[in-house]
Amino acid sequence: MTFDKVETIEVNGWTIKQQIPMKGKPDVVIVMLHGWTGDENAMWIFASRMPENAWIISPRGLWETKFGGYGWHKPIITRWPQIEEFVPAIISIQNLLENDYLLGSDFEPINFVGFSQGAALAFSYAFINPKHVNTIVALSGFIPDGGEDFVLKQPLLGKDIFMAHGTLDELVPVERARYAVQILQKAGAYVTYCEDNVGHKLSASCFRGMESFLSKRFSGPSRS
Repeated sequence: MTFDKVETIEVNGWTIKQQIPMKGKPDVVIVMLHGWTGDENAMWIFASRMPENAWIISPRGLWETKFGGYGWHKPIITRWPQIEEFVPAIISIQNLLENDYLLGSDFEPINFVGFSQGAALAFSYAFINPKHVNTIVALSGFIPDGGEDFVLKQPLLGKDIFMAHGTLDELVPVERARYAVQILQKAGAYVTYCEDNVGHKLSASCFRGMESFLSKRFSGPSRS
């Protein structure tokens, strides 16, 4: 398949890096969500491993951080955000994805690849809008406080989630990832979990695990 060039666009107040298959309607929509202090370029290292029939959308976070870059919620005084603090971003992303410029008249279930705070946003989005989400790849991420409140209704029933985390992660302790696995499973999700002896990043073995997870769920080869 031949692809359009990678481009950065401005649409409805968003800055987005994207790549769209040149011919026909994309079979898969993948939204890549960067972590705290990242931007629309931060996640592009993973783009070559995404399915070649995917429309890849990598938006810039909505709030500038005092350390540079952007985030997905307003500044807070606590260490860990509540799910409700991601609601403005969730609403904005949903409005973005329903825009005719991006997806036409049909709103397709989307797939998230999120890193750290971006993974927390993806989980929050899925808890609140489960019908809009297909799969989630969560790298060095966590479930925001309050996530356990959604478990009883099993909003993630039957959904596939891949999680990867480092045992040496000093920003998001591995205990939070292990707890997240329990919450996601109680919410009905099928969770594939990869843990390795690294810090706040994706290890080589978990990178391969992510590729295997994606290849089993989407037809066609990756872009690499």
